[in-house]
Amino acid sequence: MLAILLALAAAALVAPLWVRALGRNAFYVLALVPFGGLIWVIANWGSTQRVRLEWAPSIEMNIDLRFDSLAAIMSALVLGIGALILCYCARYFEDDEPRLGVFAAEMVGFAGAMFGLVTSDNMLLLFVFWELTTVLSFLLVGHNAEQANSRRAAIQALLVTAAGGLAMLVGLIILGEANNSYLLSDLLARAQPPHGLAVNVAVVLILIGAMSKSAVVPLHFWLPGAMAAPTPVSAYLHAAAMVKAGVYLVARLAPVFADNPVWHPLVLTLGVVSMLLAGLRSLEVVDLKLVLAFGTVSQLGFLIVLVGLGTPDAALAGVAMIVAHALFKACLFMVVGIIDHGAGTRDLRRLSGLGRRAPVLCGIAILASLSMAGIPPLVGFVGKESALSAILAADSLAGPARVALVAGVVLGSMLTVGYSIRFVWGAFADKPQVARPAAHGAHRVRRVADYATESAGPAAGSDGHVRDDGGWHAPGALFLAAPAILAVASLIAGLGAPWTDRLLSPYAGTFSEELLSYLALWHGVNVPLVLTVLVIAGGIALFQLRDRLRDPTRPRLGNADRAYDAALRGMDQLSLRMTGAVQRGSLPLSQATILGTLIILPSVLLALGTRTGVELRLWDSPLQAVLGGIMVAMALGATVLRNRLASVLVVGVTGYGCGVIFALHGAPDLALTQFLVETLTLVIFVLVLRAFPAEIEAGRATPFKARRAVLAALVGASVTVLGAFAVAARTAEPIWHRIPDAAYQFGGGKNAVNVLLVDIRAWDTLGEISVLVVAATGVASLVFRSRRFGSAPRAADSPYYDPDLVSWLPAGRLVDRADRSMVMQITTRLVFPTIMVLSVYFFFSGHNAPGGGFAGGLTAGLALTLRYLAGGRYELGEALPVDAGHLLGAGLTLAAGTAVTSLFFGAPPLSSAIFEVTLPVLGHLKLVTALLFDLGVYLIVVGLVLDVLRSLGARLDSELASNETTSGSGGSAR
Repeated sequence: MLAILLALAAAALVAPLWVRALGRNAFYVLALVPFGGLIWVIANWGSTQRVRLEWAPSIEMNIDLRFDSLAAIMSALVLGIGALILCYCARYFEDDEPRLGVFAAEMVGFAGAMFGLVTSDNMLLLFVFWELTTVLSFLLVGHNAEQANSRRAAIQALLVTAAGGLAMLVGLIILGEANNSYLLSDLLARAQPPHGLAVNVAVVLILIGAMSKSAVVPLHFWLPGAMAAPTPVSAYLHAAAMVKAGVYLVARLAPVFADNPVWHPLVLTLGVVSMLLAGLRSLEVVDLKLVLAFGTVSQLGFLIVLVGLGTPDAALAGVAMIVAHALFKACLFMVVGIIDHGAGTRDLRRLSGLGRRAPVLCGIAILASLSMAGIPPLVGFVGKESALSAILAADSLAGPARVALVAGVVLGSMLTVGYSIRFVWGAFADKPQVARPAAHGAHRVRRVADYATESAGPAAGSDGHVRDDGGWHAPGALFLAAPAILAVASLIAGLGAPWTDRLLSPYAGTFSEELLSYLALWHGVNVPLVLTVLVIAGGIALFQLRDRLRDPTRPRLGNADRAYDAALRGMDQLSLRMTGAVQRGSLPLSQATILGTLIILPSVLLALGTRTGVELRLWDSPLQAVLGGIMVAMALGATVLRNRLASVLVVGVTGYGCGVIFALHGAPDLALTQFLVETLTLVIFVLVLRAFPAEIEAGRATPFKARRAVLAALVGASVTVLGAFAVAARTAEPIWHRIPDAAYQFGGGKNAVNVLLVDIRAWDTLGEISVLVVAATGVASLVFRSRRFGSAPRAADSPYYDPDLVSWLPAGRLVDRADRSMVMQITTRLVFPTIMVLSVYFFFSGHNAPGGGFAGGLTAGLALTLRYLAGGRYELGEALPVDAGHLLGAGLTLAAGTAVTSLFFGAPPLSSAIFEVTLPVLGHLKLVTALLFDLGVYLIVVGLVLDVLRSLGARLDSELASNETTSGSGGSAR
């Protein structure tokens, strides 16, 4: 299983290259990957396979995969139909299709995400794959991003399914905690399912996620809108794969939660409502893709009912209908794509005579439509017969509820027959009101493409394949192959019903009750057969009444798109009102709101829920009291000083005092980092303050305000009290007692702080440096108009260039004579290499002594700052002629790559490997792979400092010089 996932991921990565090399024929090569996975599924059918790879076991986040009967069924559909869809794409698209390589990568990646979803045993891992399918669906639906309806459909699908996914995540966490395990296999193996109010809430939240994914009413409207996607996307995601994810989850949990009090009311009611409303809607729309889309919503409601009923017979019927639906619906969507490709329209009012001009295509469509309508001997009939039998035999339902459910399913099945006939008639029948007599049939289909397309919904019109040759463009054999295979498979699965039963019935065995029914073409004359005859007769009658059912002037059903738009507008208005009330553009008000929350909320909870005593001592040594007094005096001085630079300096003293306290407590690493950060912060403040007047103007000075003083005092007191209670609340042995030994044992280093950062808690560090990269990129994008600034010019085009001047720095000749300092340049020339050596020393020694990548990067940043102060803005380009963005990207890639590489060796991510070697000159060396992660941190810090210097320093220098030049010119003119 893991090999299949990795193969699909690798194929997705190389897909753009293959498409660039082979054009659209690359889809045939890509199809071999899911086809190979299908062979593995077939070879292991009937067995149970498990894969476990520890990742973060402390939070139950492991890669746990499980292949069983239900996973086998879903995997066969995902991989088998996925391979056929990729072959279909090879003839559907042209070589000049925009972004075809990206589309291929997304399709293969989606197959991998869906396979991971149906084989995940860990519920948290299942959610990860669940959201991957959501993101990839968003990208695929919005493939034609230049079209407004594609963008809207993609965003709509993303919002609905992602919101449902978040609700589902909460439910999975509650369920995992209640079960004391996040493994689905553990949940299914329990003799008694978990129960209680929390479990009921979890079940509701999980069902919300499942029904949003499977487009069940009232969260169904995104699926018809998603028909704006290219037809292969509709045939795969919205017929055979993505929309089955919710059905799969309900089927997976039904053996455990079918008796839960909230299960049947939600699953059965919404399933039947979806079946009826969407079935009726499919008789109204005129776009063939929308007919199938609303039919899909109707069928998904039917599937939810079957797999959610909770009996073995219904489970067998449910998986039979899952297979049948995937076969006929994917086939019919591909048929629509061929019609659209050849005729340039999908509007059934403008198509006529295709049955005679494309008999093979018509035969494929009829075969699949018969299965959709439940007509023998297709597999759809087998599944529907079994479904009716299972519902009639469902003793878990009360009598009236069972009668109502049977009535709803029968009426929904009538609608299915009706829109199945309407689809075939609309696509292939002769319509005298559309075309002229048969003698002019050569122009019959072309005529419909000349009309203006009426909007029948978000997906009205065509995918853009408008014919301009005056007739029908017949599809080739390769284009017909994929839908033909699926149509024939529907027939074979129906004729071979006993064989199909042997393949699908093991899933029904996961229920506690005994399986009583079986799949067969003939069960004798019984109630389900009578109901089937009634369904077919009613469906034919509904087709005959199709014109009366469709009234464009008065929608019989509500418009879900309008409700969606109204909900978005309401949330926008609510957010605007909340923002207007809380964020009025006043920085003091925003700070007061945040700080007031910090004071009130923790203090109230502390007062209500804490019974822990607090013991405090004033100091460990009198020196701490002296330092504290100095820091307090400096903090008070910052509030009264009017000189900006002086205020920054006294605030810096408080930071240095904090570093000294760290050193006194035996934390040299923290002290070193505090000193370096404080120094760099002071430099940044000074760089910014150059653009401000030295003194705060009298008119802008803020007078003393008692409210602010009280708020500041309360914040200080609250933080102190909270810290004291947090320390006193400890009841077990402090973990820091074990950290030094754990750092050496697991991380191979004696510096516990550095080992924590790059090994034990490296995930935190990876997140923090990712934020740093994002922040640096944001600053650069705001400050720089075109590219990052700071490289030294190679020509003497500076107004200050003096070729006769002896300069100790490469760019020293480009500095204004008034700003040149020979002492500063000489000092920098001498000190810079020493600081860089110290930086490298901190980097290499950090695993066993004070230092590390962060401290080394800060030291290198200070060295670059010294070069900038001595040599001006162009000196940065000479000191480090590398784009800061490249350093940031290289550092993040190195850190993330180190995290991933360990997985390939069967170890948890970011785990360290230790190598010890003895060299002739250097002696015994001990190298840890965490050093590579630390190197990534080093590069990111250097890149961040370089970006800061080139934005707040070099760019500001350039603008100030430009302003001075402009002012000088204006003065001379005057």
